[in-house]
Amino acid sequence: MFLFTGIVEEIGTVAAVQQDSNSFKLSIRCKKVLEDVKKGDSIAVNGVCLTVSDFSTHQFTADVMPETVKATTLHTLRLGNRLNLERAMAANGRFGGHFVSGHVDGTGEIIAIRQKENAIYMEIDIVSEYLNYFIPKGSVTVDGTSLTVFGVTKKGFIISLIPVTQEDSIIGRKRIGEKVNVECDILAKYMERLITTDKGKPAGSLTMDSLAASGFLD
Repeated sequence: MFLFTGIVEEIGTVAAVQQDSNSFKLSIRCKKVLEDVKKGDSIAVNGVCLTVSDFSTHQFTADVMPETVKATTLHTLRLGNRLNLERAMAANGRFGGHFVSGHVDGTGEIIAIRQKENAIYMEIDIVSEYLNYFIPKGSVTVDGTSLTVFGVTKKGFIISLIPVTQEDSIIGRKRIGEKVNVECDILAKYMERLITTDKGKPAGSLTMDSLAASGFLD
């Protein structure tokens, strides 16, 4: 599995979209992520792990499969749209964010935005099946950006964007009603799988209550 960190390296621009019936080819104009690119490399595009099928000195092309079209916001992209880009983490690289797989769980909708001094707070609604993966001060990936969960609501979560994130990613340019790609914390998903059976009930003596009592959960 390729691993990303959620630290955006560059903001790219959609150069071309070749639409098929349920899939498409996406060409992205960029610079930094092309420095050492090879055919077959993985690049996270708004948090979606895509494989480089072709590249030049100023852009790369990737195929977007039908399943990716259904599960992400990539099908809404148009010529000139801006995108968060990150290369897969090198084995000798510094780890600045959190474990990000580039496998988006689904999309969320921005329902509220408020400015508080130098921070922008965003409230994002998601489908109910993912709510268990969020805790205050936990991690989430939104459009490929590693962020801290500042609050959990009945329908989603709240994030806060510091000035650097506002400047170096596309998240700060989003508006109410826009959709974003959301990847839940992969460690939370593995933990849920370990402590539950196929029927969703606790397995053995390891339960959410026992984890909380041991200080592993807030």
